[in-house]
Order: sequence, then C-alpha cells, then structure tokens
Amino acid sequence: MSAQRLADLDLAHLPIETAEFAADPNPWLEQARAKHPWLASSNIGPVLTSYRAIDEIMRMDDALKMPGGEIVSIMGAEGTGWGDFAKEMMLVREGPDHQRLRGSVSAAFGPNNVKRMRPVMVETISALLEEWAPKGSFDFAEFAANFPVRVMFALIGGDVSKLPEIIASLEVQGTSFNMIVEDMPKIEEAYQVLWRFVDDLIEERGPDAGKGDLLDDLIASNTRGDLTDKELRQMLVFLFGAGYDTSKNLLTLLMNTMIDHPNIWRRCAEDKDFCRQVVREQLRLTSPSNTYRVTTREVTWGGVTIPANTMLLFPLGISGRDPAMFADPLTFDPNRPDRTAPLAFGRGMHICLGQFLAQANVEEGTHLIAQRLRNPRHSAPAQWRSFAGVWGIKSLPIAFDPAPARAPEPA
Repeated sequence: MSAQRLADLDLAHLPIETAEFAADPNPWLEQARAKHPWLASSNIGPVLTSYRAIDEIMRMDDALKMPGGEIVSIMGAEGTGWGDFAKEMMLVREGPDHQRLRGSVSAAFGPNNVKRMRPVMVETISALLEEWAPKGSFDFAEFAANFPVRVMFALIGGDVSKLPEIIASLEVQGTSFNMIVEDMPKIEEAYQVLWRFVDDLIEERGPDAGKGDLLDDLIASNTRGDLTDKELRQMLVFLFGAGYDTSKNLLTLLMNTMIDHPNIWRRCAEDKDFCRQVVREQLRLTSPSNTYRVTTREVTWGGVTIPANTMLLFPLGISGRDPAMFADPLTFDPNRPDRTAPLAFGRGMHICLGQFLAQANVEEGTHLIAQRLRNPRHSAPAQWRSFAGVWGIKSLPIAFDPAPARAPEPA
C-alpha cells in the first residue's frame, strides 16, 4: 500500500495558541486521534499525537533539524542578541559542532555528578522552606522559581543578590520559543540581562580561579580554543535557562497534580524512594517541554509521507497520554505497572542535557516540600503558559498547613 501525502490528509486542527488549549488539551487531543491515529494540524505545522510516532521520528537525526533560523524569522529577530543565540546555541548545531559544544558540559550534567550535587539541592530547598513555609499560602510557581536557579548558582557560581533580576529574565527567556511575536522586545531585553550577567561572571572569575566547578571547566575550554568567547557566553545563558525552566515547571506541575492526590502527597513526605516514582509518573502525564523540528528530507512513517522543510511540533508534554501505549492514561498512578519510558526529555541527539539534574531537583524537592507544606489546596485558579515551546503553569496560588522542619535524614 502506497503512503499518503501529508497535504492529502483531512486532519483535526489543534488551537495550540489559545489559553483554553494550554489549560486542558485533552478534548482536542481526543478529537484529533479519532480523525487520524498520529497526526493533527496547527497554525505552526503538523502536530504528532502518538507516543510511538514521536519516539521513532524524533530519533531520525539525519532527517530533522532544530528550527533556529526559522523561529528567528517568524519572531522578526534578525540582528538581535537573542536572534543570534537562537540560531547559534548548542540545540541547533549539528554534527561535529554539536558534539564539541555538548561535550564541553556533558560530564557536569551526567548521573554521577548530579548524584554528588544532591546535598546541595537538599540544603537549597531546606533554606527556601525555612523562609516560605511559615507563610501558609503563596504562589507556588514563584516559590519554585527560586529553587533550580539557586542550584545553578551553586553549580556555576554567582552573586545571590542578583537572583531576583535573573529569575525575572529567565522567566521571560523561557517563553521565547513559544513564538509569540509581540513578546520579542521583552525577550531581547531579558536576553541582554542574562548576557551581561554571564559576561560579568566570566570576567570576575578569570582564567585561573581553581574552584574546579563547571564555570572553571568552560573557561578552560575557552582558553584551549575549544569554545569561542561568544560560544562560552551563549552556553552559560543556555545552561541557566535550561536548568531553570525544566525543574521549576516540572515541580509546579507536580504540585498541581498532588493537590488532587492527598494520600500520595502524604506518602511523599515519608518515603523518599517513592518520590522517584511520583516524579516519573508526572513526567508521563504532564511535563513542561514541547519542541519543534524541521524535516531536512522527505520522511515516510505510519503510511504518511511528510515533505522536506516541514515544521513539526512534538508535544512531549502530553505524549504519555496516548491510550495506545498507556492504560487509563489520564489517571495518575505512581505504581503503574507499565514501565514505558516517558518522552518528556525528547529523543535523538538533542535529548535534554539537564534531564538528570531536573529529575534529581524535583525528587529531592518533593520529599522535603511534602514534609513542610501539608494539605495543599488551591487558593485561586492556576494560570497556564502558552502550550507551544516551554509549557507549564505560570501561577499556582496555594494555601497549606505549615509544618516545622524535621531532623536531617542520614545521607
């Protein structure tokens, strides 16, 4: 049987740019799957709605590229600092160039190094809870924003007095690939704040600081000629952004889920190992990142031929809701017997560099937050970010019963 052409398909349209879709994509997703088993349309391009299609097509590194230049063109960002970043950062590089840049930081974000950082995570979230838990109510998204960036400060170094400005800029930067054209002026302004911040970090550190942290490693790569001056600064902006967005949004999504599962939340406070299962299940049900690829050649999969130069949207954040892969997919079940891996961090050579750091952050954070914030409940409706790009909850007002800190657990 010959493959159908993409242009000949009658696909359901997903209004991914609307607030209604961002808050609850399920009704549209179900309609789309009823019309076609793995494809839908959107204003950006075709959307893959099947776990298996996302998993297998994202691995086709020889047929896909990250759409840096295309997004810059859509955003009208040619000639800006952010535009250069979007076209030149590690995520859009290919081949040896990509391997060179990824190799400069991959060890720092590997499982062994992240394991060594867990005490820093525990210390950081404990200090934040001492400040925030007595309040009895706050916007959890605002609270969560402080956690991963403080961990990144510990990993790379930085003056904590600059945290408010950096957090605000990272929040704007996180929306930069949602392709909201009218946001471009504030995206460029936020990028310039981050650029000046990392530039100051590098200048203050100098070439011979000897701290042995990630910043020293990157400066050494620059000194050897493995990274240019511009690549060094772009890499630091990228790492701060990636380290911030994934952890902060995942933790906020998990809290939103836990409000409806009080028994699971209480167990998280007592059982640290159980928190790993809870985080994994959250990554399956709802995770923060959706991503794009552009086909560099004709691709045929599942009886459909997609032409070259097609912008594809991979909705990783809801890929685990596919009923063809997961029984009762909308039910949150940390004891789910199916161990199919979540696609939250992507596939292929551009798989998320910070996935181990993000999971560890949220595992450690969940265990300690559950001890201090008992009986969490909504105090106002959640507000969602745009679905395309970095998804998630931008505001999650909660109330809770504060609890005192427990004695430190054995290492």
